[in-house]
Amino acid sequence: MSGPLILAVPSKGRLQENAHAFFARAGLNFVQPGGARDYRGAIADVPNVEIAYLSASDIAGQLASGAAHLGVTGEDLVREEIPDAATRVKLLQPLGFGYANVVVAVPKAWIDVATMADLDDVAADMQRRHGRRLRVATKYVNLVRNFFAWTEPGDRRGARTSVSNYRIVESLGATEGAPAAGVADIVVDITTTGATLEANALKVLEDGVMLRSQAQLVASLGADWNDGARAAVRTILTRIAAEVRAREVREIRCRFDEGVGRTLVDLAARYDARAPFGPPPPGTPLVLHAPKKAVFALVEALAAAGAGTITVATLEDVFEPNPRLVADLFGALG
Repeated sequence: MSGPLILAVPSKGRLQENAHAFFARAGLNFVQPGGARDYRGAIADVPNVEIAYLSASDIAGQLASGAAHLGVTGEDLVREEIPDAATRVKLLQPLGFGYANVVVAVPKAWIDVATMADLDDVAADMQRRHGRRLRVATKYVNLVRNFFAWTEPGDRRGARTSVSNYRIVESLGATEGAPAAGVADIVVDITTTGATLEANALKVLEDGVMLRSQAQLVASLGADWNDGARAAVRTILTRIAAEVRAREVREIRCRFDEGVGRTLVDLAARYDARAPFGPPPPGTPLVLHAPKKAVFALVEALAAAGAGTITVATLEDVFEPNPRLVADLFGALG
C-alpha cells in the first residue's frame, strides 16, 4: 500500500450532483471534511480512497496520465482528449446522466446536403470552384479527424463516406455561431436537444451523429494500482455492480406443486430468467431474477405452467460472485 486510490469527480453543477447520487445509491457516500469548498474528500466507510474534485476535462487528463485511478467524465472528452484511449483507459460503466451527442451540422439553406457523402461533394466543389477547403468549426479536433477519415462500405445513400478537402477552425467560443459569423462553413458540436443548432439555422446530417455520449465511470490503466488501490477499487466496484444489477432485474417468487426442472430450463431460454439459488427443494418457493422488460410475459408463462401465487419485488442490491464490473477492470489491468 503505497498510496490511496484517487477517484476524480466533477467539481460543480449537475454533473457533480448526479455523480454524488450515483455513488450514494451504491452505499458510497462522499464526505468533505473541509466543507463544500474543499476540493478533496473521502468515502465514508471505504478506507484508502481520496476524492479529487476537478473539471470534467481535467479528469480526462488525470486519467490519461495515471494521476487518478478512477474518474467520472463524459465519453466525448475521453475520446477527444486521450489518444489511443482503448489502450490507456477502461470505460467501466455508463452512468445514466450527462447525455449529449457530438454531431455534424450544416446550414439549413444547404437543402441538397443530407449525408456525409453529400458533404464530401460540397467540399470537392468548393476546392474546384473557389480553390479553398471546407471550413469546420469545432472543439473536437481529434474526433473530427477520425470520423471524417472513416468510410463504411455500401451504396452511396446507405453508407458512411469519408470527407476530404476540409480544414478545422478550432472554436474557443460558441461553435454553433461560426457559420453565421462567416468564420466556418459547418460545425461539429455537442448537443442535447438540438435547440441551439435549430436557433442558429443548422441541421444535423442523417449520418452525422459522431458519438452518443454520456457520463462514464472510467479507470486509468496507467495508474499505480498498488495492493491498497486494488482492494479499494474492488470494494467500490462490487457495490456499484450490486446496485446496477438490482436496477436491471426483478425478483419473482412462486410455488409449484410438482418439480420445476424443465420449467427452469425453458424460462431461462425464453425470458433470460435465472434462479440465483438453484432449483428449489420440494415445497419451497421458486426464486427467479428476470429483466424488467420480461416480467409480465414471464408471470404469464409461470401461471400457464401451473404456478400458484406469484410475487414480483424490486431489489436493493444483488451481490453476485465475481461481478462483470470487477472482472473487466482486473482483466484489463492483468
